[in-house]
Amino acid sequence: MENFTKQYTSKLITLLQNIDTQSVTEIINALETCKGRIYIIGNGGSAATASHMVNDLGVGLKRRNIRSFDIQSLSDNTPVCSAISNDIGYENVFYIQIKDKITPDDILIAISCSGNSENILKATNYAKKQKTKIIGVTGFNGGELKKLSNINFHVPTPSNEYGLVEDMHMILDHIIYSYYIHLSKS
Repeated sequence: MENFTKQYTSKLITLLQNIDTQSVTEIINALETCKGRIYIIGNGGSAATASHMVNDLGVGLKRRNIRSFDIQSLSDNTPVCSAISNDIGYENVFYIQIKDKITPDDILIAISCSGNSENILKATNYAKKQKTKIIGVTGFNGGELKKLSNINFHVPTPSNEYGLVEDMHMILDHIIYSYYIHLSKS
């Protein structure tokens, strides 16, 4: 166990040392210029990251009177997600929530380790047709989502390194959140 832990943390340290700071800057600039709502989508652990981002960037900054983003995770409403999945298929779970709603003033943050989740791609393709800015948050080789994104925060890892990719995605959230906290103190 000790050896595995050292190997895992060593891989994480390497990813942290090679973080794409330019994409982080571009994401913050996009958030700053967003005139509409920020929608976040993700499955599984990425859904948890989406919820955490709403907590930090929505409530956390607002309660501190730092910033008030209009931000929503489309993974958070279990009755809506299960009804859509049951009635018209899981591939529609995010698409149907943004259909006839998302605008060019909005941002869609799509989180997917593989970048190939069918429901993520369907919503992303729809949002792109509406001229919504797409922020892709990916891992592995980035998949189709990396190609569709206007801005992409990518964690290059071998396939199935979910833990490391999800760790880095959460760190992205905390970098953005901590940046705003830092700004408010300067």
